[in-house]
Amino acid sequence: MTLHLSPYDRSLLAGEYGAGAKMAMSVVVRMAEFHGAERLLDIEQAHIDSSIYMGEAGLEFAERLAGLGAKVAVPATLNVSAVDEHHWQEWAVPPDWAANARRQMAAYVQMGCRPTWTCAPYQVDLIPKFGQQIAWGESNAIVFANSVIGARTERYPDLLDICAAITGRVPAVGLHLTENRAGQLLLELSDIPLALQQDDSFYPVLGHLLGKVARERIPVVTGLQVRPTEDQFKALGAASASSGAVALFHLVGHTPEAPTLEAAFQGRQPEESHTITLDSLRAARRELTTATGARLDLVVLGSPHFSLAEFKQLAPLLVGRRVHPEVKFLVTSSRAMTLLAQKAGYLAALEAFGGKVTVDTCILASPMLPPEIKRLMTNSAKYAYYAPGMLNTEITFGSLADCVQSAVEGRVVRDESLWK
Repeated sequence: MTLHLSPYDRSLLAGEYGAGAKMAMSVVVRMAEFHGAERLLDIEQAHIDSSIYMGEAGLEFAERLAGLGAKVAVPATLNVSAVDEHHWQEWAVPPDWAANARRQMAAYVQMGCRPTWTCAPYQVDLIPKFGQQIAWGESNAIVFANSVIGARTERYPDLLDICAAITGRVPAVGLHLTENRAGQLLLELSDIPLALQQDDSFYPVLGHLLGKVARERIPVVTGLQVRPTEDQFKALGAASASSGAVALFHLVGHTPEAPTLEAAFQGRQPEESHTITLDSLRAARRELTTATGARLDLVVLGSPHFSLAEFKQLAPLLVGRRVHPEVKFLVTSSRAMTLLAQKAGYLAALEAFGGKVTVDTCILASPMLPPEIKRLMTNSAKYAYYAPGMLNTEITFGSLADCVQSAVEGRVVRDESLWK
């Protein structure tokens, strides 16, 4: 297919909007050609994952764009950084890493991006609307925007995301187009107890199973009897984008493009069908635990970043209790949510408990954990999936209440009653 460029596109490529915009447009055009796009389309906003410092190449790319005078053409939020800018010294972050991470942060702010520093932009700032064309990086943000909001974004990788923001243009391919948003496989919940469906721990487990079955395809789920909360949707999407590469799911009767089964599939037949039973969910839950013992070094919450509602839920579980002296208790969140939690009084309970909050980053994006921390516990399927490989740690998955109780006792404790 031949890529047809608009007069605006050609003016960007010609450098009429500056050298930085020309560089960004050359990347967008090359990617459009690679994907066989016939045209480019306008976006209304972006979320930039390239803000995470991972080495010299990413830093050099950001500083080169900024040095060439590049500015974002649409509102753009920033994903997590590789460092908690103001509290990195409290952890094991090497000073040279922190310095480079802060340089990369500065380069993106210089280009006009909003310093949100969160992997959950849909809960903080610039929330897209149904049907809007956007360019989002960060896997959990992508799947939430497509599935729960009904905005339209492809899976934007690092570097391409900022180029899209600078040009305001993206290839008209993939999930930007209605015909590519139809469900591809059917997953039917069968005899799942209502009490389990109402529990927060159900959604990361369902998401983990969803990702394994669907991989990069679009799953359609039927049989869910309750309306998930925003944070339950968040946990489901993050898990499915971790164990698989799910960028869009449909929950029949609960997500905006799936009022009916026929609508979710756009009148087509599913490529295949699967039944999700309590046994298959139990098996998925077991996969989220790699630890073989009860010893515990760290309880970590907040992947995706903790919301105000989650801080509110956590606070009463901590009142009058204290973390075990041999266990660290960490919550990762955004600056905005942490400030709101502080104003609401939720952080006081966490501080009295002996826990800490880290903002701007997370344990997967920053070399912050000291080497002696080897045994983790979390309520996040994303942390549970990535931590063993990325951090060389053992991990136990449990509910929020399990995580708090384990932190108090200094050993892994899990209530299995809902899963029997």
